[in-house]
Amino acid sequence: MTITQLKYLLAVAEYKNFTIAAEHSFVTQPTLSMQIQKLEDELSITIFNRKKKPIELTSIGEKIIRQAKLIVDESNRINDIVDQQKGFIGGEFKLGIIPTIMPTLLPFFLKNFLKKYPKVKLIIEELTTEQIIKKLSEGYLDVGIAATPLENEAIKERPLYYEPFVGFISNDHRLFNSEKISEEDLDINDVLLLEDGHCFKNSVINICQNKNHTNHHQFQLESGSINTLIKLSKEGLGMTLIPYLHTLELSEQDKKLLREFSNTVPAREVSIIYHKSQLKIQLIEALKNTIDGVIRGAISFHDVKIISPLNKKTVEA
Repeated sequence: MTITQLKYLLAVAEYKNFTIAAEHSFVTQPTLSMQIQKLEDELSITIFNRKKKPIELTSIGEKIIRQAKLIVDESNRINDIVDQQKGFIGGEFKLGIIPTIMPTLLPFFLKNFLKKYPKVKLIIEELTTEQIIKKLSEGYLDVGIAATPLENEAIKERPLYYEPFVGFISNDHRLFNSEKISEEDLDINDVLLLEDGHCFKNSVINICQNKNHTNHHQFQLESGSINTLIKLSKEGLGMTLIPYLHTLELSEQDKKLLREFSNTVPAREVSIIYHKSQLKIQLIEALKNTIDGVIRGAISFHDVKIISPLNKKTVEA
């Protein structure tokens, strides 16, 4: 039994497909399959039910995978400890970013980070907050970027910036003639939302909680992307709320449809998050410092009220 064989097991367990697992393990599919078969023969057990599509773990396979995960994690920590002692910033670094942050934040820092740390192999995935937390806990990710607070004792959070919510209101909407809007102006039945699975949706609902307004449009539409919400709003199907960084990419014509909040501004807290047992602290620091250096000039709001990304009301700023 070897660490490499255990890593192959974990890859198949994660992707539920031998070919995809081999691609992510940078070996040929026959090589990966042969090593797993060799391990099964050595242990005289069947770890994967290959007749199922997608592949499933057997009952003993589930126990083997849990133990393999612990062994591989601990073996990786040896390299992490050595790198940390040497101050080495390099190697594989797996990052997960939620969909409402990735398209606006990634272009800000990625080029600078790769140029500054050429020895780092950065692997980036677009994932929901729930997926990021799961992968951090299971060791499939090193770090994530998501809206916080998450109130998870196993996850450490380090705020990067506070991003205000901005109203996007078409010219035939009841709030179009308002120079600024307030939380009291909002009607959840009148707001276009992202679909379930996006913490940004929860934040918008939390802003709109306990507001008593008439349902003007008699429908509620949910979409998978903020750009789609903007397009639907321009068609007169309702207003929407978007994160501040998304407003920077709008055309001058579309910027005329933006309405900021008056007084204290509702905002989301965007943080680097990682498991409390994570040892790649030097890489996390390098990532945080890079983002801090480039984002500070683009966004600098202080008088804000943090809106929880969870299914509950606001957190004090």
